Amino acid sequence: MSKLPSSDELPEALAENTRTSSIPIIWIIPIVAGLLGLWIAVKTVMQTGPTVTITFQTAEGLEAGKTKIRYKNVDIGEVTSITISDDRSKVVVKAQFSKEAKEFLVKDTRFWVERPRISGGHISGISTLLSGPYIAINVGQTNEAKRSFEGLEVAPILTDKLEGRQFLLEAQDLGSLDIGSPIFFRHIQVGEVIARELDQNGTDVHISVFIHAPYDKFVNHDTRFWNASGFDVSLDSNGIKLETQSITSILAGGIAFETPTNLAANEPAEPGSHFTLHKDRTVAMKTINGVPVIFELDFNESLRGLSVGAPVELRGIPIGEVQSVDLHYDAEKKNFVFPVQVTIHRERLINDDDDSPAGQQRHRLIIDRMVDQGLRAQLRPGNLLTGQLYIAIDFVPDVPKAKIDWATNPRKFPTTPGKVEELQHSISRILRKIEKIPFDEIGNTTKSSLSGISEAANSLNILLKHIDKDLTPESVETLKELRKTLAELKAILSSDSPLQQDLKHALKDTSQAARSIRSLTETLDNQPESILRGKGDTD
Repeated sequence: MSKLPSSDELPEALAENTRTSSIPIIWIIPIVAGLLGLWIAVKTVMQTGPTVTITFQTAEGLEAGKTKIRYKNVDIGEVTSITISDDRSKVVVKAQFSKEAKEFLVKDTRFWVERPRISGGHISGISTLLSGPYIAINVGQTNEAKRSFEGLEVAPILTDKLEGRQFLLEAQDLGSLDIGSPIFFRHIQVGEVIARELDQNGTDVHISVFIHAPYDKFVNHDTRFWNASGFDVSLDSNGIKLETQSITSILAGGIAFETPTNLAANEPAEPGSHFTLHKDRTVAMKTINGVPVIFELDFNESLRGLSVGAPVELRGIPIGEVQSVDLHYDAEKKNFVFPVQVTIHRERLINDDDDSPAGQQRHRLIIDRMVDQGLRAQLRPGNLLTGQLYIAIDFVPDVPKAKIDWATNPRKFPTTPGKVEELQHSISRILRKIEKIPFDEIGNTTKSSLSGISEAANSLNILLKHIDKDLTPESVETLKELRKTLAELKAILSSDSPLQQDLKHALKDTSQAARSIRSLTETLDNQPESILRGKGDTD
């Protein structure tokens, strides 16, 4: 009989765990989706750039979630919200930029809304007619980061770093110029107006212009700028002038510049240099010799036709121009005076540019000597058609002695009546003499004489009739012819004869002419300038 195994030798039964540790398939999809969403969120955060605030005057054309921000037509951001500022004066636009655009957001970066615009002859933003407005950006040059900007209301002309130089022009008024107005050099467009503003006092206009390379090298410190907008029509003592630069300048305004040929060798002007914007080329290109001397001229004749800017000439050579024409009442003399201030470039007059104290004293002695020899200022007609006058400086014989008082300011330059006033006085004297002729008495005397001749002819005719009876037959024919002649003479001298009527009409016309001459004399006394300009209103 076999031996039974002991309890230690018996195998031990182990319990089998039937539970599984695997994740149910139903949870795999949410976990994967969550991981994917987390990865997308992390990637979005890592690729998202900064949020920027931009203020504008109006939100016209802008829409949150749709309006893009573009740099060189590449989307780099999007408008996320549009609100009103706390003071309700502006619109606050918040925009989200891409990570790549982070370096664009520096201190001098500029933003503006790109819309269709026509300015200065340029048309921009045509593509926005279909795609809608967007915010454009011009990246600055500094490295200082910034997150809050004030948007431009007008798109800038220069949006990229261009080669050239910027200058500042100063003018009394803007005229028809605008941002984008072209700038011409020898009728070639070489630049444009990029900004304009009033100075702090409101007396002048500052105009910023940009001249592109290589034309900017033609601008030096002696370059002259002038307003070339539209048609330049001038009417002065030299006649009528018409100038223009191009069709563009006629429509949108423009500026032109040039350097006098004798000054063209100077070095180019530095960027930001200041220049004066003259009203036209004639004023801009006037030769300036040293510091002009201001004189005051007193005229007793009519100044009608003399305007500011009229030339001062010495035998046809310009030596200055009229600065002002004024009117003052002299209480001591109890009459009106008409001071005319002129600037005269003494270097043109005496050909000496020494501006030292000794040189100025020498100049005064030379001018005093000329005045002592009869140098005087006169008003002369520059154009009989327009009636414009100019001031002539010339040597006049047989004039009263005069002298310049150099201690006064302004200095008085001696004057003498001009050719126009002398002509008017001569015509007035002639008309006064004609007026004294007794045309009415002469007509009456002539009429009486003709009546006496008619009566004598009648008496002679009667006498001849008596003589005819006693004359020989040979004289009868002669007497008949004489009687016939006397009859014709009587018919001619009768009161209703054509000769008498013509004579009466002639005497009547003579009387009317005398009255017209008297009226003309009175008109010349009251309006001496009417000899050139015609009779004015009498009201």
